[in-house]
Parts: sequence; structure tokens; C-alpha cells
Amino acid sequence: MVGRNDPCPCGSGKKYKKCCERKEAVSVEDVRSEELDRLLQSFYDEYPERKDYSALLSVMDDWKFKLQQFLDEEMIEAIAIDEFFFHQKPDIWLKYIEKQQKKTVRPAVVKVLEQWKTPTVLLGEVMEIEQDYMLVKDILTNELLHLKRESEKPVPVGVHLFCFILPDISLKDLHYLAVSSLIFIPLDHRDVMKTYAKNNAVANKEEAADFLKNHFIEFWELLGSNGYGGGEFTDFEAGILLEIMDRLEKQNRNPKRLVNIVEDYLVVNQPNARKEAAVAAGAIRFGQEHQLFDGPYWSFKEIAEWYGVSTHSLNKYYKDINEFYLTAAVK
Repeated sequence: MVGRNDPCPCGSGKKYKKCCERKEAVSVEDVRSEELDRLLQSFYDEYPERKDYSALLSVMDDWKFKLQQFLDEEMIEAIAIDEFFFHQKPDIWLKYIEKQQKKTVRPAVVKVLEQWKTPTVLLGEVMEIEQDYMLVKDILTNELLHLKRESEKPVPVGVHLFCFILPDISLKDLHYLAVSSLIFIPLDHRDVMKTYAKNNAVANKEEAADFLKNHFIEFWELLGSNGYGGGEFTDFEAGILLEIMDRLEKQNRNPKRLVNIVEDYLVVNQPNARKEAAVAAGAIRFGQEHQLFDGPYWSFKEIAEWYGVSTHSLNKYYKDINEFYLTAAVK
């Protein structure tokens, strides 16, 4: 136990009673985390500077020209910004971190920033879901690492992901967080990812980073050629969600609450249905029984007829979604 007159474990250099003891119900790690989160956010608020606009726009134009047939403009820009800051102009990020080190008083934060000078790129496969992290395998090196989860939303085991990473604030060995957009690549593309990994395997993280730096845009072109359009759901899952949204919007109902639950259900349960419509029909019944959208409501027969499925199929997926929902509520 930390005494009131002991040095504060957050690393500020102050006595505990004059530092984190005053922050009721807030842990020392929370204090560090908030400060580092602000530093990350302020980087994207302050940069690029005006003098860098021309170079950044040139990178964006190149990426848009090559990827616009596959991805929407917003996603291309997000990836191109990462490419600019962390591959083409890494000195911008390095100077920012060094500036923050000089401004920061808390020694523990300075220590983390020292480890943040060189973000690395990660193409990974999710192997296991932990409470606060995901166990991820780097598909080029086969190295296992722990990547911080950005939310409590479920993530399917086997899905691939892309991001630039930094050591986690805990500085535990092989624990990282995403510094940039964390992009999940749906299971539809598992085969092309595995082939890509096999063809481009390397020995260590430095070799992987160099390879991706030199072939970055080619990776996204490969995914686009395989049908990737930037979504996190498989074509089958996206089809179910579109069936639900289309039906409810045509009936002047707001689908948002129901869709949020069904998204999690699809990720966790991975239903093996023959028809998208069967799952969508079950979801509509589930949604109206839990009053997730306004009435008046419809009979099971009406819902089944809309989707061209049997009431048996409708009820099968209603029960599956309902069981998932009740189990999640208990947790």
C-alpha cells in the first residue's frame, strides 16, 4: 500500500497525498492513459502543418488514383495519412514526440514517449480475445503480440487487421496499442491474406516493416482486387444487415438499435445460414419482441412472406439471436 507521504507511483515526482490520492476512483494508470491519449489526439489536431500540405496531397492523389475503384475516398485518405506520417515523413512524428518529452513533467509519461518514437506497421491475424487485449499473430513474421482493444465490441477470431502500432502505456513486453486507424479485414479475405503472408514471409519485425513500407499500396490493391471494399463485415453478414435496414426503413422504423445487436451477434455466433433473408427475418421478430423499434408490429407469417422464408427458419434464427442477447445481458 502506498503511504500518503510516499512518492506517487504515477511517476510525477510529487508525494502521493498531493497527487493521485486526490483523484478519487481514478487509478494511476488512468491518469497516465488520459495524458497519453491527449498527446496522440493533439498530434492529428496539429499536423500536418501548412508547409506539409503539398506533399501530403501528392500522396493522397496517388493513392486515390490507384485505389478509388476499390475503396471510398474517406478510407483512402485515412490510410494515405498514415503512409505519409509513418513511412514517408517519419521525422514529423519523431519531432512531435521529442517536443512532448520536453514539455512533459511526469517521468513515467516521458518513459513511454521514449518508446513511441518509431511506430511500426502491423498486418495481423486475431488468434484469441482477451479482456483488454487481442492476441494477434503478425502474418509476415508469425510473432505473437497483445494489441489493445479499442472498445468492448466483439471481434471474431481469425479476422485480419491492419494498423500502425506503438508500445502500450504499460510497457509490458509485446503489448501494443494502435496509433492509427485500426482496420479489420473481413473473413471473406482470409485465403488471400494467408497466401500473401506465405509469399512474403520474413524473419523479424524490422524486415516486415521494410517490406510493407516498400509495397504498402500493393497490399491494398491486392485486397481490392479480391473484392474488399472497406467494410468490416463479410458479404454475407453485410447482406443480412442491409436486409434488416431496408425492410425497417421502408416501414418507417428506425433500425439502429436492432442493427447494433445483430452486428455483435453475427461476429460472435457466425451463423451458418443458407439464406441471408432467414437471419434477417429472425432478427425482425427479435427486434419487435424486444421493442427495439416502434410498432405497430407484424405477424410471424407476414415477416416470413416478406423475406420468402419459412416460419421455421424465421423462428430458428429468432431463438439464436434471442439466446445470444440474453446471454450477453447476463454477462
